[in-house]
Amino acid sequence: MVVQSAFPAKSAELASKSSPIIDGAPDRLARWLYFVAAMVVTIVAVGGITRLTESGLSITQWQPVTGTLPPLTEEAWLAEFAEYRETPEFRLEAGPAGMTLSDFKFIFFWEWFHRLMGRLIGLAFAIPLAFYWVKGLIPTGYKPRLLALLALGGLQGTFGWLMVRSGLSGDMTDVSHFWLSVHLLTAFITLAGLIWTALDLRALARDPSAAPSRLTAISTVTAIILFIQMLLGAWVAGLNAGLASDTWPLMQGRFIPEYDTTKGVLWAITHDPFLLHFLHRWWAWAAVAALIVLARVVRPIDRRASVAVHSAFGIQILLGIATVMTGVALWIAVAHQLVGALLVIATAWAAHVAGRKGATA
Repeated sequence: MVVQSAFPAKSAELASKSSPIIDGAPDRLARWLYFVAAMVVTIVAVGGITRLTESGLSITQWQPVTGTLPPLTEEAWLAEFAEYRETPEFRLEAGPAGMTLSDFKFIFFWEWFHRLMGRLIGLAFAIPLAFYWVKGLIPTGYKPRLLALLALGGLQGTFGWLMVRSGLSGDMTDVSHFWLSVHLLTAFITLAGLIWTALDLRALARDPSAAPSRLTAISTVTAIILFIQMLLGAWVAGLNAGLASDTWPLMQGRFIPEYDTTKGVLWAITHDPFLLHFLHRWWAWAAVAALIVLARVVRPIDRRASVAVHSAFGIQILLGIATVMTGVALWIAVAHQLVGALLVIATAWAAHVAGRKGATA
């Protein structure tokens, strides 16, 4: 905020010395973070396509620089295809199905594009961060938070490679569903952090004295319940457990399906596709209940956030049911994962509203 006086130049100088906020900087930073968040939503959708087209193991090496370009000659394509033919997935699944080089190029594209987007997101965050840092445009207290988001992005790339590597050894024909869940949930946590920080910066742009929003009890409980639901969803995806039933609300003609407990209940909860499908299907309603409570709390403060939460979980439920009943149709399943990312945004928005100073939540 610039102080007006009879000596404008002197007043501006005093204002710049007394305030760590440069006019317009918080709003610029917020728009930048919203742009990066949009890129994260996009890569979540691309990741869903990569998983559903069984493309994730088509690139068997992690080459951060040289891997930016796809194979450019026929010889290079044949070399990549030869490496893929050595993987358990090809030997045990894709090979017997008669995969051609053209088929391989299709799955290679999605994994390459997914990795390329990850690199672009890293650049879209790191380069502006360095610029804003050098120019002194980052408000006091925000540097550690932005560095933490940068670190999460780096971890995301590492987790992605560990996920891929888990499917390249032994007799694995898919990546580990545990590593898949770590990879996906890290993306969702990063997305929530981007939105939360952008909202704090927007509040700072409106009022230089605005304090960061706090995490309330209801927001914390809602976040935990939603985290569990998304963890179950990632395990369902990693184990192809969405195919365990194509009927709703019953499975195998009954409410609770048969599942394997011979290796213990803990193993069943983390590995049995029928039980995981059942848990993901019905824990969703615990998430809905928590989201409704959060939406009702923030409705008097910001009705838009309340509407966003209701809309996101409503569409997500319909897409989840449609995914089941269509036998995990590609584009419906991708839309289900995409709206999951939008639900994270809506929830972060509502939680931020609930935690604003002066809010009644």
